[in-house]
Amino acid sequence: MPRYVYRFADGDKDQKDLLGGKGANLAEMTRLGLPVPPGFTITTEACRAYMRDGHVPAELRVEVTLGLREIEDEIGRRLGDFHEPLLVSVRSGARHSMPGMMDTVLNIGLNDASVKGLTEFSGDERFAWDSYRRLIQMFGKTVLGVDGELFAGALDDKVRSAGVAADAELLPGDLRDLVETFKQIVRDETGREFPQHPREQLDMAVEAVLDSWNTDRARLYRRRERIPNDLGTAVNVVSMVFGNLGESSGTGVCFTRDPSSGQSGVYGDYLSNAQGRTSSRGSATPSRSRSSSCSTPSRTASSRARCAASRPTTATCATSSSRSSAASCGCCRPGSASGRRPRPSASPPSSSTSRSSPWTRRSPGARATSSPSCCSRSSTARPSARR
Repeated sequence: MPRYVYRFADGDKDQKDLLGGKGANLAEMTRLGLPVPPGFTITTEACRAYMRDGHVPAELRVEVTLGLREIEDEIGRRLGDFHEPLLVSVRSGARHSMPGMMDTVLNIGLNDASVKGLTEFSGDERFAWDSYRRLIQMFGKTVLGVDGELFAGALDDKVRSAGVAADAELLPGDLRDLVETFKQIVRDETGREFPQHPREQLDMAVEAVLDSWNTDRARLYRRRERIPNDLGTAVNVVSMVFGNLGESSGTGVCFTRDPSSGQSGVYGDYLSNAQGRTSSRGSATPSRSRSSSCSTPSRTASSRARCAASRPTTATCATSSSRSSAASCGCCRPGSASGRRPRPSASPPSSSTSRSSPWTRRSPGARATSSPSCCSRSSTARPSARR
């Protein structure tokens, strides 16, 4: 009987055919003792079985349950808990990099009850409701097939009616209203309520990511890049680290070299106080800057950093496809402000410490200030399709 779920600690960089590029490199970074958020990979074999049989393998649900329990035990929080909820992301990760072609869903586990628990645990009401509206927006478009422009239009209307310049300036009350608007859009477009059970959200998101292997845009991309259609994609389920906690948090992508010139070095593109693909939506335009390092992110609403490194690295974000340390770029590593997670040292910590220190339970109010798990795209020398 095939095994469909591998913990990050169980794999390595040589298993890209089975774990996909992202999963194999997350496993390799975990093996090296780098600070990777706990998670597991659903293998490409599961995707091929899904494509062949038209449904997910029966054994997969049990293996996902066991993998989820290990994440919960390691972090000390439970998916959907009313007081200290665990949230996860569900991300694609094929053998070959296909930037922007397949689907991702963030903040899985939030519902009408756990959003209040997240408020209590984080001490930040705005952050909790912003995360919930992002889940409904992303889940509605990616999983339920709702036209994304309906959510985008409702968000723009709320920004205008609130008299602010951008969604990052909306107040908690505005975001609560927006959540209700988004839930009504889901009801109107699908004839059902937004799923409130966290496990139902997770199972639906996994199936949607598997489906995204065969979308028209993914097929066209593979045809252009001469990638076989029968490889399938892996699916990575990763505990969330948030990019929308404030101006010292962010989301982005890093490359081993400048995609336009091919020059070696770390090339990064990120937005502060954002999640997922905010930068590609067009609501914020990254500014540009050059420096010899990117240890201090710009405090503007959006920033682009080109980091000239003394030697090439493959990535800087803890979920990018890389062997390099997440500490090599300050814009994607945990912050060190008082009461927050310490930055990793220049030399990788031992695996015994790295598996617990950055991700275990924190007291309410002590929160992460950067977003390695929100850096959703794999690093590659190939320019991103969204540029």
